[in-house]
Amino acid sequence: MSLKAVHVLFITLATALSLGLAWWGWQQVRLGGGGGYLALSVLAVAAAAALLVYGWWFLRKMKDVSYL
Repeated sequence: MSLKAVHVLFITLATALSLGLAWWGWQQVRLGGGGGYLALSVLAVAAAAALLVYGWWFLRKMKDVSYL
């Protein structure tokens, strides 16, 4: 497995985990949790969005690199 593939795999897993954390935090808010869970959910969604942007940037950058 190439370094590029491992990097893409880790970005994908980190994005999925961030979205899972956001979902869990939102469920805690719905169950009567405090504002900390809401903040956690918002930050987790922001992290997932940042990871998606980074993944897109990485793939575009690596598109021209033939040795990876």
